[in-house]
Amino acid sequence: MTTSQPVVIVGAGPSGTAAAAQLGKFGIKSIIIDEAPKIGGVIYRGPFRDSDDLPHLDDNLKRAMSALRTRFSAQKQHIELLTQTRVLGPEGQNKLLLNKLNSLSNLAYQDLILATGCHERSVPFPGWQLPGVMLLGGVQLQIKSGLVKPGTRMALVGTGPLLPLVACQLHKAGVDVVGVYEASQFHKLAKEAIALLNKPKLTLSGLSMMAYLEKHDIPFYYGWGIVDAVGDETLQQISVAPYNECWQADVQNAKTIDVDAIGVGYGFVARSQLAMLLGAQHQYSHVSGYVPILDNWLKSSLENTYIVGDANGLLGADAAICEGQIAAIRIAQKRNKITPKKAAQLAGKVHRKLARIKRFRYGFDRFSARQFGLLELPKDDTVVCRCEQATRSQIDKAIEQGAKDITTLKMRTRIGMGDCQGKTCASYAIDRLQQAGFTHNIGTIQPRFPLDPIPFTLLEDNHETV
Repeated sequence: MTTSQPVVIVGAGPSGTAAAAQLGKFGIKSIIIDEAPKIGGVIYRGPFRDSDDLPHLDDNLKRAMSALRTRFSAQKQHIELLTQTRVLGPEGQNKLLLNKLNSLSNLAYQDLILATGCHERSVPFPGWQLPGVMLLGGVQLQIKSGLVKPGTRMALVGTGPLLPLVACQLHKAGVDVVGVYEASQFHKLAKEAIALLNKPKLTLSGLSMMAYLEKHDIPFYYGWGIVDAVGDETLQQISVAPYNECWQADVQNAKTIDVDAIGVGYGFVARSQLAMLLGAQHQYSHVSGYVPILDNWLKSSLENTYIVGDANGLLGADAAICEGQIAAIRIAQKRNKITPKKAAQLAGKVHRKLARIKRFRYGFDRFSARQFGLLELPKDDTVVCRCEQATRSQIDKAIEQGAKDITTLKMRTRIGMGDCQGKTCASYAIDRLQQAGFTHNIGTIQPRFPLDPIPFTLLEDNHETV
């Protein structure tokens, strides 16, 4: 291998695209791999089809999407883009196995940047499997990807800054938003005023969203959350109730609401499966799940692998862009494109911006800190692991009988053994173990190769090398 070998980047969202663009400025070629048909990631991908009228895409989002495309286009001559391509895992030393449109190949790399993003945190409650019950990011993706209305009469439940944003987008798309229910109390947000001033434009944007909701008579409730969802074949009604400081629902004061869809958003989890398969060291974060251990340049415990963006912790798109740039600067220094002094100067400026973003984001993290009251929402027969149909009572029984870690819980209940490899149930299981007092050496549901199923028709010894 030579230093002229392209840097391989997994993920074409803000961090991956920023890394490729920064590398291009140093004359370094890169290959971006993404499972979607276009760049941008979930947040900036935009509609899959052109339209003259997309009222739900606000001006800030449009500017950010345009900036990402401009950044990419300016260095396009240095970037090879592999869309609709999934990384199934490692294959041999410094190689990845790819599935592009049902064709297997492998791709060798010298330097690897993982920008795999995050996935949503599932919170089980009675009725959460009904059609019409959607996670908040999925709701946003539907309306961003082509003005698909997730429902006609909706409520939003959960916590964090995504709630008012999605409520505004839904209303602009013509959805009747009957209420937004934020689990945390307002006084917790007020305590974070100083932290929020680190990003005054974003704070003002949030205030303008709240003003929009008030103007259009969309009620926003602090200290309220989901209790259950009911319906015959699809969602017809939900119950919401006041939450206390621990997010325990006061069901005596619950109210029912007729809806045909809801968005549920209690946070996200770093998408760490590929990094774990590669062997990068991780540690548990209450906010982001299992995140890689990184140095100041975003390099993992693996010598040639950098992990940027939400794949290493949930800081948002602006932070993801900074991290992609920092990793690219380090690789440029390693390849003698710039001096260590120049690298330190360039990275120092980006690090200072990143520090401000972190102070802002940590304020929201404290406000939205997940509380154990959520674990009381499922009934005994509520399914927690969708793949294996494991219920809350099975998990509780296993813990009562001595399960103290994820591996034991997995053997007793089969959680995490399905096709999703624990993406749906692992967060609940870890929280439940911690609630029971087991806070050390819990472990994690280790990802399995391949990360996505391979059709039998492709299991022939004829896949090519890219």
